[in-house]
Amino acid sequence: MSSPSEASASPAPPPAAGVEQFGYKQELRRSLSFTDLLIYGLIFMVPIAPFGIFGSVFQASGGMVALVYIIGMVAMAFTALSYAEMAKAFPMAGSVYTYAGRGIAAPVGFLAGWVILLDYVLVPALLYLIASAAMASFVPAIPIWAWLIGFIVLNTVVNYLGIEMTARLNRIMLVAELIVLAIFLVIGVVALAQGKGHGGAFTPLFDSSTFSSSLVFGAVSVAVLSFLGFDGISMLAEESRESTRRLGRSMIAALGLAGLLFVVQTWVAALLVPNRADLIANGDPAGSAFYDTAEYAGGHWLSVLTAVATAIAWGFANSLVAQAATSRLLFAMARDKQLPSFLGKIHPKHKVPVNATFVVAAVSLGFGLYMNSRDDGLTLLTQLVNFGAMTAFLALHVSVVVHYLVRQGSRDWWRHLIAPAIGFLILLYVVINASIAAQTLGFVWLAIGAVILVVSYLMGRRPTLSGINSEVSE
Repeated sequence: MSSPSEASASPAPPPAAGVEQFGYKQELRRSLSFTDLLIYGLIFMVPIAPFGIFGSVFQASGGMVALVYIIGMVAMAFTALSYAEMAKAFPMAGSVYTYAGRGIAAPVGFLAGWVILLDYVLVPALLYLIASAAMASFVPAIPIWAWLIGFIVLNTVVNYLGIEMTARLNRIMLVAELIVLAIFLVIGVVALAQGKGHGGAFTPLFDSSTFSSSLVFGAVSVAVLSFLGFDGISMLAEESRESTRRLGRSMIAALGLAGLLFVVQTWVAALLVPNRADLIANGDPAGSAFYDTAEYAGGHWLSVLTAVATAIAWGFANSLVAQAATSRLLFAMARDKQLPSFLGKIHPKHKVPVNATFVVAAVSLGFGLYMNSRDDGLTLLTQLVNFGAMTAFLALHVSVVVHYLVRQGSRDWWRHLIAPAIGFLILLYVVINASIAAQTLGFVWLAIGAVILVVSYLMGRRPTLSGINSEVSE
């Protein structure tokens, strides 16, 4: 019997077979290379993501922002390893929904997919809202709602035209973001050399005056928003022309590169914060802490550059790939008849899940406008997105153990038991230390999913996955 790892070790296995062996038809266009996948993951995570939430993470961590991002990267590294293992076993769209459903059981897959919908469906709305608020602060004549509509329409058109168009724009946006980041780092290091720094050189990594494990892990639950996106690469499994092994490697590589950039930029910024005590005591309600730090380091022009770059990166580049990934999740669940079947429609020319793309746009518009009307809109959206992702990742780690260790009798203890167990425990601790509001809203959403599942059983519509019986018997 050939194992999934043996099947993925060949130089270039026929990708379509990976889908058709599970009872599906290859409908999406396979055109993405390893580089495309890597860039997609980096764009989804946004190399300059900490710019937008720096103040919140700085306050929550007591100034130890670099430590928080290192812990977040380690936690996500174990998650990336589990993603890579499950991508080899089940090379198809759907992410955690597919992996938990096929690795454990179809009902568990439904609940995992339902929970991660909090992440995938709401994250575009969050990104659009953050970017629109930033742009409105520079061009107040255009209200936030108008920017919101503009970003959504633009991204929907690009995603409708096909994944190749999205990939081409991703390359351009990634280069632009890296240029802005390089400018900030050079000017920041020069400012530190000129004596503008505050605190010790290693204060962003450890500060005995503020350190506590609950404080740090509570901050990780906020900072982890920056890492969400590497997992989105798994949504493109049916559009990748690479082997499943290289698909998994692209997730790990994207996470590692982004994590390194996050740690470096927040370390430099943390040393340059001009009002450290005030930021820790009062927080960053305006979300301008990073831009204020940039102005202190290099002048007003650097503040404007970093703020505008953040708005464009979140509102266009990041939300573009977020919308693409979300539409693939809806497509995968609809294909298995666990969501309305119209979401599974593929455009005959562009080969994209067209109805799912439009639904994501409509949901983003509705939630974006609603949350814009609330004072706590951004905080509420962020909490829901993070909780959904962390909870779904817990199911992912369990699916690795069940599929490989229990079902297949694997004796690869590191990849199929120890690594997923460590990842599970770290994420569980992060979820426990998340805000009460996030826990409450997240568990309410999970309870709704459980009710839907029970009702489906009572109506004789037990969740099933195509080819699941033959697959398990193997």
